[in-house]
Amino acid sequence: MKILAVNAGSSSLKFTLIELPSKNTIASGLFEKIGIGNSMYTIKFNGEKITKEVDLKDHAVAVEVLMQELVDMHIIASLDEIEGIGHRIVHGGQEFKESIILTEDVLRRIEKYNELAPLHNPANIMGVRAFMQVLPHVTNVGVFDTAFHSTMEPKEYLYAVPYEWYQELGVRKYGFHGTSHRYIYKTISEALGRDDLKVINCHIGNGGSITAIDSGKVVDTTMGFTPLAGIMMGTRSGDIDASLIEYVMKKTGKSITEVTNDLNKKSGLLGISGVSSDSRDVEEAINEGNERAILAQEMYCQKIANYIAMYNNLLGGADVITLTAGVGENSKTTRKNIIEKIASLGVKIDDVKNDMRGEFSCISSDDSAIPVYVVPTNEELMIALDTLELINNK
Repeated sequence: MKILAVNAGSSSLKFTLIELPSKNTIASGLFEKIGIGNSMYTIKFNGEKITKEVDLKDHAVAVEVLMQELVDMHIIASLDEIEGIGHRIVHGGQEFKESIILTEDVLRRIEKYNELAPLHNPANIMGVRAFMQVLPHVTNVGVFDTAFHSTMEPKEYLYAVPYEWYQELGVRKYGFHGTSHRYIYKTISEALGRDDLKVINCHIGNGGSITAIDSGKVVDTTMGFTPLAGIMMGTRSGDIDASLIEYVMKKTGKSITEVTNDLNKKSGLLGISGVSSDSRDVEEAINEGNERAILAQEMYCQKIANYIAMYNNLLGGADVITLTAGVGENSKTTRKNIIEKIASLGVKIDDVKNDMRGEFSCISSDDSAIPVYVVPTNEELMIALDTLELINNK
């Protein structure tokens, strides 16, 4: 069965075509600048990559072009081969705790949470409707970033704010990257042959979150009401004293929107280093002796280490620590820096094992108190697997 895994942005459409149950990626690609001019798309198939510029006035046109290319490039013989489409949807509020078959009624229910993810949910839903329009007879499935975190208990997801904020406004920790965290737990559990593992998963890319998982259930996670909370990230500040927002507004004359934008897009590694939000650029600057880059890396790794230590305590002792996403999978320097900062937990790195990129591998020493694994994530596959399961259970 061929399943499309889709991630629609406000002006983009990312897709992966996956064959199940073999889990083979057949093709992937990205449509960019949809509806804003100078649009283009890239499709990767059979070791080759094509890039074309074309007018894409909206997502429906992008979907039509994609379907035509899939046939013209002989990736599929006909559109009938596509039996399901799985969509990443960022926010499901407290209502959607697992993946669901999408109908117009379900989409209207999801739209109630658009204000909780205004940059993502409307775009995700726009993508769903585009596929429904072009392929009306194919089953569409929504897979929520927030769903995996729905097992958190109130003592973890509530903030110590007026309780009415939670009751009336839905103010609480929701957590994100849930599809990735779920995939990592599934993968490491299968690899180690256990379904009762206590795992601390570190999803560290340009965005980042740490999640404590016990026997497949999330106990706590670092991202909160929005993805701004938690660890320091590429451009996000992570945890701050909320009072500084009012202070900066008064001192600079900036609006709340401007300050929030600074915290989301001008902070983190970029804000401290002054170099880049990209870990690779920061590491290069460190090698050149850039003091602010050195400081940024020190802060970044320490904040990740602090959460690992806290979550180890929360779990009553982790069975395994996993590292994933762009930085976690590829930066041996950052992995080493993080692990050295949790030496008090008895965790030790093996420099020889750690000298690798993007592979499933144990990188801790044999005498490490907690084993550490690098586990490449695959959110698209997780979306496709959920889609297949729901189609089979219709």
